Amino acid sequence: MQKKIKKNIKQRYLFKNFEKNRLVLKIISRNLDIKKDLRWKLNQKWFFFHQNSSITRIKNLCVLTGRSKSIYRLFKISRIQLRKLASNGLLPGVSKYSW
Repeated sequence: MQKKIKKNIKQRYLFKNFEKNRLVLKIISRNLDIKKDLRWKLNQKWFFFHQNSSITRIKNLCVLTGRSKSIYRLFKISRIQLRKLASNGLLPGVSKYSW
C-alpha cells in the first residue's frame, strides 16, 4: 500500500509543477493567429510532456491506507478509516447522528 500512496503523491507533485506549462502550450498551440509551423512544434512539445503530469492520471486514494474506493474528499480518507476515527472522536466536527 505504501507504494500506491507514494506514487499518488508523486503524480500530484508532477501535475502541480507542469500544470501551468501544459495550459500555456495548449492555449498557444490552438491559437489560429500564430504560424502553422510554430503551432505544430508547440503541439508536439505539449504532446510529449510527462504522461503522469496529467490530471486524468490522478486517483483519489486514502492517505492512511491507500484504498481507492469510497473516499471522502473532505478528509481524503476511506469510509472505513472515517468511521474508526470518528468513533474515537479524532475528527473535528464529526459526530454520530441518531434520531
